[in-house]
Amino acid sequence: MANGEKSDTEWIGETFVSDAGWDHLETLVDIGNRMAGTEGERRGAEATRDALDAVGARNARLDEFPIQGWERGDSSVTAGGETHRCIALPRSPAEGASGELVDLGYGLPDDFDADLDGKIVVASSDVPDYFSRFIHRREKYYRAVEAGAAGFVFRNHVPGDLPPTGSVGTPEEPIGDVPAVGVSKEVGARLVRRFAGEEVTVDVDATIGDATSYNVHAALGPETEQEVLVTAHVDAHDIAEGAMDNGAGTATVVEIARALASREADLETKTRFVVFGAEEVGLLGAEHEAGRIDPDGIRAILNNDGVCRGRTLSLYTHGFDGLESAVETVADRTRHPIETTPEQGPHSDHWPFVVRGVPGYHAMSETGDRGRGWGHTEADTIDKLEVRTLRESAIVLSELAVELASDDVEVPHADPEEIARALEREDLAEGMKLIGDWPF
Repeated sequence: MANGEKSDTEWIGETFVSDAGWDHLETLVDIGNRMAGTEGERRGAEATRDALDAVGARNARLDEFPIQGWERGDSSVTAGGETHRCIALPRSPAEGASGELVDLGYGLPDDFDADLDGKIVVASSDVPDYFSRFIHRREKYYRAVEAGAAGFVFRNHVPGDLPPTGSVGTPEEPIGDVPAVGVSKEVGARLVRRFAGEEVTVDVDATIGDATSYNVHAALGPETEQEVLVTAHVDAHDIAEGAMDNGAGTATVVEIARALASREADLETKTRFVVFGAEEVGLLGAEHEAGRIDPDGIRAILNNDGVCRGRTLSLYTHGFDGLESAVETVADRTRHPIETTPEQGPHSDHWPFVVRGVPGYHAMSETGDRGRGWGHTEADTIDKLEVRTLRESAIVLSELAVELASDDVEVPHADPEEIARALEREDLAEGMKLIGDWPF
């Protein structure tokens, strides 16, 4: 072992008792509202910059960029002379609409082949077990818009009286076409049972204007032509603490940076930490960063969004065989289970890099449940998480970052057309084209 290097026993032991990541998670959730473009998001970005600096990462700084701002006001669904609890979906237009209520169940593509002109449609947040793929909220929304619906009601499939949030809008038109709200499973069931076929009204109030978001940058390792990116996003929906989505991911990046700063001699490639802003409203921070750099200069991206919800890591590898091999090596070395999914996963901050051919992981946790669970609801709170899970995840992900930075590991970039063909094979292309996310 060279002078200054740490043994596995030393750095793993230090990580397993470290409070750096968990302390930062508490800092983030105590800020409150970290919605993209708000003062809270800026405070979260500044705190993350300071945390990365404190654990030893170099040149910690902020990079600001303009976004379409949106801040919620009051919203309502009125039916049968009663007002039913809901929350607006971010980037819904600030307007109201009335029409006949139509229940589309799961909101599968064929469900929209109906007379929906002028209707208020209700669609669930999940898909049935027999369906071949997950259908994103925005795809359901824009299928409703394309079918002529006047309004959209997004119904949670998780019980607990928790209305779900999540943005609408496209890159070209960041404000959606028709008013959209989320309702709990219980309110949704009540609405469709009592008022299907009757006129209901959806009203959304919001403040819409220009805003600013921030990416956080820091680095470790040697100055090399290529670099490994270790990423997360600091923004969160304003209705909750954003502990799981994605305070835990940002806290994990801080803990990884602390671990790698203590074993910097192990890094053979520059490792850059980027914590993005404005992920929840269209991956805007990641797109800002991916658009300004040469993709050939990125060896790989390790994006943390959804980690720490469970103790077993689960990584999308997007068809990159070399990423699968790196995971197998680390799983064998640490004797820690890691699950992988080789398919495409186009819904987090790795994606603007992957579509440019960069090998990319989306690191999450295996929970055994479908959908987001408590995510995107008021129940996304820190009490659902455990410090031991954050520490264990940081240990494994630190080792994976070192593996990616090794001179002995080479993961070839993909031709973007290969990514496009994979999306076609996996039946994801049609929905992405519909919502304006097809970049090819």
